[in-house]
Amino acid sequence: MSDIEARAARDYRTPVKRAMGLGSGKSGTGHFWWQRVTAVALVPLVAWLIGTLLSLVGADLETARATIARPWNAILFSVFSVALFWHAKLGLQVVIEDYVHQRALEVALQLLVTFVCAAAALASLYAIGRIAFL
Repeated sequence: MSDIEARAARDYRTPVKRAMGLGSGKSGTGHFWWQRVTAVALVPLVAWLIGTLLSLVGADLETARATIARPWNAILFSVFSVALFWHAKLGLQVVIEDYVHQRALEVALQLLVTFVCAAAALASLYAIGRIAFL
């Protein structure tokens, strides 16, 4: 069996897809894995966040500030913020790709989601930094 025949035997595309040159874009796997990685990272971070917030019920402002300003808490809040907004961006990207069928609107929405998630993540990091370092 020649190399071409061997590749054709492993090709799972339909004849129409092969003729049209359609197939894997080789980019979906990375997106899929990063969405799963951020989801797995968010599970313990959300549990930690809920525990931290519950421990602050009834606390005064200075106690809450001091708790957030602790180095490990500030780091975990920062990691939580980045993972949350990255995960949200990836999820919204898939929704837009699947349900928006006008190319100009799709591109505009993708840009909007990217900028909003980046701005929200930066604002969160700035707020955490202000609390932790002041």
